[in-house]
Amino acid sequence: MELLDVTEPRRVLRNVRVGARVTIWNWVNAYDCEIGDDSMIGTFVELQSGVRIGRQCRVSSHSFLCEGVVLEDEVFVGHGVMFVNDNAPSGRLEHRETWDLSPVLVRQGAAIGSNATILGGVTIGRDAVVGAGAVVTRDVPDGATVVGVPARLP
Repeated sequence: MELLDVTEPRRVLRNVRVGARVTIWNWVNAYDCEIGDDSMIGTFVELQSGVRIGRQCRVSSHSFLCEGVVLEDEVFVGHGVMFVNDNAPSGRLEHRETWDLSPVLVRQGAAIGSNATILGGVTIGRDAVVGAGAVVTRDVPDGATVVGVPARLP
């Protein structure tokens, strides 16, 4: 893996570990994270510290992957997907010091539809599908398809 530090008008990449044949489009903000071989990061994506993206993943435009998000290999993330790592947010500045990170794991081969929201502490199983616009509040089993708000089996 190559370590990238790029600051230019259309991209800011700081301390990003990047595998072979990775595509990172313009207007991406990524720092202290890892992107595996043959993956693609779309326009207007933010990857925060500690995010790990496996091999052959696709993260579509306008998505937000916060600290604590791990995508295993061959994961698809649709446009505008939001991940959450704090299920009890506070506007207080000192909150960050007492806050408990709620990580998210997306297992190999899963697909997340556009505009879905994935709450902290959730695991999305292998080859599972999250429908567009769904709000995932609990674990999704391997191979399951979930839709709706909150996300559930159809």
